[in-house]
Amino acid sequence: MKQILILGASGGIGAAMVAACRARGDQVTGLSRSGDGFDITDEASVAQHLAATGGPFDLVLVATGALEIAGAVPEKTIKGLSASAMLDQFALNTVGPALALSHAARLLPKDRAAVFAVLSARVGSIGDNAIGGWISYRSAKAGVNQVVRTAAIELARSHPQTACVALHPGTVQTPFTEKYLGRHPSVPAAEAADNLLQVMDGLTARDTGQFFDWAGKQVPW
Repeated sequence: MKQILILGASGGIGAAMVAACRARGDQVTGLSRSGDGFDITDEASVAQHLAATGGPFDLVLVATGALEIAGAVPEKTIKGLSASAMLDQFALNTVGPALALSHAARLLPKDRAAVFAVLSARVGSIGDNAIGGWISYRSAKAGVNQVVRTAAIELARSHPQTACVALHPGTVQTPFTEKYLGRHPSVPAAEAADNLLQVMDGLTARDTGQFFDWAGKQVPW
């Protein structure tokens, strides 16, 4: 039985992850804004809630995030850029996970293997960007990828058995994506959770600082 902490436990993927982990017998602690008042964009909230979680955890998953915030939709071109909308994207999708990672050392064991994973998105890949658009969301996800990469280097010094990674869950059928599915292949949240668990179960310290998709394939930065 693993000890698991899921941040964003009430969201589409987060809730599916909680269910999947509990179904296989893991002990799950979940935090969310709606259920616990956990605000990943607020430093005091992150510090207070994570200090009260106990631990250490074999797996910590940051499943927070949003494509639309305060009604702002992804921009089709850079001409549609809004400074406030872009800052909102960075607050939730970059700064929030960074705050969680700043507390990661206390949450993870030093004497055994562990995983700290952050949900990112393939559109955050600079190398894989061939069509443009969605600049605020893309940039925020590219930013969190750098946060993960940098934090992984630091964690390796104190937690040499930990894998700190970014994960692309694929296109998942949740309220988060329902307006944007279009012709893109998508999977139910429960299937996405099973896919991600399989990837995370297979990670070792050699994988730390990397970016993987739902099938375990490495995504270019």
